[in-house]
Amino acid sequence: METESLFNEDWEPPSTTAMRPSPADGMNPFPITPSKSKVISISRRPRPAFRVGEAALEFRLRHFPDLPEALWNDWHWQVANRVTDSAALSRFLSLSEGEARAISSREGGLPLAVTPYYLSLVSPHDPADPLRRTVIPSPGELAAGPGEADDPLHEDGKSPVPGLVHRYPDRVLFLVTGFCSTYCRYCTRSRMVGHAQRKRLGRRDWEAAIDYIARTPSVRDVLISGGDPLTLSDGALSWLLTRLRAIPHVEVVRIGTKVPMVLPQRVTPALVRMLKGFHPLWISVHAAHPSELGPETAQALSRLADAGIPLGSQTVLLSGINDSVEVMKGLMQGLMRLRVRPYYIYQCDPITGSAHFRTPVERGLEILRGLRGHTSGYAVPSFVVDAPGGGGKIPLLPDSVRGWDNEGLVLENYEGRLFRYPDFRAGA
Repeated sequence: METESLFNEDWEPPSTTAMRPSPADGMNPFPITPSKSKVISISRRPRPAFRVGEAALEFRLRHFPDLPEALWNDWHWQVANRVTDSAALSRFLSLSEGEARAISSREGGLPLAVTPYYLSLVSPHDPADPLRRTVIPSPGELAAGPGEADDPLHEDGKSPVPGLVHRYPDRVLFLVTGFCSTYCRYCTRSRMVGHAQRKRLGRRDWEAAIDYIARTPSVRDVLISGGDPLTLSDGALSWLLTRLRAIPHVEVVRIGTKVPMVLPQRVTPALVRMLKGFHPLWISVHAAHPSELGPETAQALSRLADAGIPLGSQTVLLSGINDSVEVMKGLMQGLMRLRVRPYYIYQCDPITGSAHFRTPVERGLEILRGLRGHTSGYAVPSFVVDAPGGGGKIPLLPDSVRGWDNEGLVLENYEGRLFRYPDFRAGA
C-alpha cells in the first residue's frame, strides 16, 4: 500500500488543492462555477442522491445559483470552500462590530473556518443566533478569565507519545489530526487544532502511537479524535483502523466527530461500507443545538446507524445557546429520534477565552432535573465536569437522596415529592 499520500490528507483532504481559490480569485472564496472544467473532474462518478434541506437549498440558490446540486453535496467541495476570513464571511452575514473585531484580532488563536453547508443554517442578521455564536468569533474569546488555561485538562502532560493521551487505565485518546472542517469557538483543543505552523501528525507519529498501544496490554479501548478524524480520507481511516484491529488486546475502537452536523456530505456510502468492516466500532457525535438536526444530518446518522454502528452524543453546555431545559430536551429527544443515544453533557472546559460560554454548574443540574422523569430515560445523558488539572470526568447529579429516617431511605422524585424505600443504615 502507498501510505505516504494517506498521511498528508489529515491537514487537507484529498483533491482540495485543485479546488482552492488562487490569488487571482481575489476575495471570492468560492471560485468554482459550472463553466470550469474542474467541476467535471470532481463529479466524475455518479453518486447516490443526498437529501437537501430547505435552508441549504435556499442558501445555495441565493449565493451560488449556477452551482450544481451534486457539487454542493460533494464533501471535498464543502471543505475546499470553507469560509475562513471576514471578507468572505461578510458576503453571507451582516457582521457585528464585535464579530469583525474578534476575527481581525485572533492573532494565532483558534482559526475561523465554517463549511458553506453549516453557514446555511446560521442566521445572517442575528449575532445572538445559537449556531452563529458557536462558530463565529466574538470579543469574549479575546480575554482570559480566572482559572482558564490553554490546556486545562493537562492532556499534554499525559501524552507518552505525540498525539496520544493516556489518562485512564484501560483506554487512550488518539489525536490523529489537527484539522476540522468547522472550528467550534469553545473547542477544548483550540491550542492545537487548525494551526498550520504546528507540526502535522504524520505516518511516523501514527506508527509511534500504535506501537505504544501494542506494547501496553492494559489498553482495551481506543478513542480516535483530533481535530476531526472523519475529515481523513477513506484510505487513511481504513489503514488506521486495520492497524488498531490487529492489536489483540484492543477490544473497542471509538471515533469522536462533529462531521454529521457540520459536513454530513462526508458520510458517503463508501465511507460507511468501509467503517462497517471494523466492528465493534462506536461513534460519538458532537451536537450543540436542535437546529443542527436537519435532513442532511438525519441522513448521515441514518447511514451510520444502518451500518450497525452504535451512536452516542456529547454536548457542551453553553450559555445562551443550549442552557435551558426546553432547548436541551429538544436536542436530546431529537438525537434519540435519529438513533443517537445521549451520552454526556459537559460543563464547558475553562479554556482560555471561554468565560462567555460557561454557565454556573447549578444550571446544568437544573437542566438534568428538568430532563429526568420528564422524558425517556434513554434521552437523559450524564452531566459531567472534566476536572481541570487532569482529574478526568466526574459526574454531577441532582440531590435525589434526602437521607434516612426510621422508615428507611428518603428519596425525592422528579416532581419534588418524597418517597421511602426500605433501606436502613446499620445501627439505626
